[in-house]
Amino acid sequence: MYVAVKGGETAIANAHRLLADRRRGDRSLPAISIDQIVAQLGLAVDRVMAEASLYDRELAALAVRQARGDMIEAIFILRAYRTTLPRFGLSVPIDTGRMKIERRVSATYKDLPGGQLLGATFDYTHRLLDPSLLADEPVADPVRKQADESAMMRVSDILADEGLIEADGRLPEDHVPGDLTREPLEFPLDRDLRLQALARGDEGFLLALAYSTQRGYARTHPFVGEVRIGDVEVELDMPELGFAVSLGRIQVTECQMVNQFKGSANNPPQFTRGYGLVFGQSERKAMAMSLVDRALRAEEFGEDIVAPAQDEEFVISHSDNVQATGFVEHLKLPHYVDFQAELDLVRRMRAEYDAKSDGNDVREAAE
Repeated sequence: MYVAVKGGETAIANAHRLLADRRRGDRSLPAISIDQIVAQLGLAVDRVMAEASLYDRELAALAVRQARGDMIEAIFILRAYRTTLPRFGLSVPIDTGRMKIERRVSATYKDLPGGQLLGATFDYTHRLLDPSLLADEPVADPVRKQADESAMMRVSDILADEGLIEADGRLPEDHVPGDLTREPLEFPLDRDLRLQALARGDEGFLLALAYSTQRGYARTHPFVGEVRIGDVEVELDMPELGFAVSLGRIQVTECQMVNQFKGSANNPPQFTRGYGLVFGQSERKAMAMSLVDRALRAEEFGEDIVAPAQDEEFVISHSDNVQATGFVEHLKLPHYVDFQAELDLVRRMRAEYDAKSDGNDVREAAE
């Protein structure tokens, strides 16, 4: 029997007050500002923007602060806010070939046109705690270097000149890009929708799937063709003017993964591509995305689908951390009626089991 809980609203209000108190923390310390979060926790801000599908550093920092640093909660908050925003138009595809590059590395060519730009990276750090960061003062003079604004040839272009990599993806002229934020997904997906889902998918989930492809749970032999991070111009198509208008620049991370392919009846031996593009500086996410993108193209290349990372429905349906959080955390909400029904069923089953066991004991004693 369900018994109504009284005083629920008061308890919830008190929980909100306690949360606000915990969020503020020790009053003897200054409150962390939004500007501090943007400037000093930039990678956290970038992840929230990417997985919430909303490019706004200030709002992403606000969500991080409001969520007390819980990244998925912050993503949830910002994505919920995104649903309230009007849509004024569609931007034209960004041109990452003209990116104002801050970081650009390739694992396939040492000396490539334009050179390698290491940028700010953890790749060469020792992953040891740095006690000097306990102090507020900087440990060294900052390095100031302007990003490279010249267009740089992609590694994939070098391979394409020799005909050794598949052609860059092209959609039919009459193809209308899908929008998973406005339309329910129907499998199988076109690659544009699939990439949308991966771009806002959970970084940890995609990273695990990408790792699985390298451990033998899919047919891939990947090389990082190129990872580039920088600013790209966003332009809004204005039909009444007949041309696109620049809205400004955003920072993105792009990864092109080069994968070995032995060929098939329809395709010659060549390299194939996996692609990743996300907001901000998020190269781990972009790399994982590109590995999973290639794994999900298995059917396109006539490969057997034998691994989770190759199963489109499995990957896309479970990659969204907001949906996953909703399903998992709803278990904390009251399920009193359901549990009482389950409890009654288990009691009846247990009584039948005990009765049957007692009968068997009697027969064995008689024998």
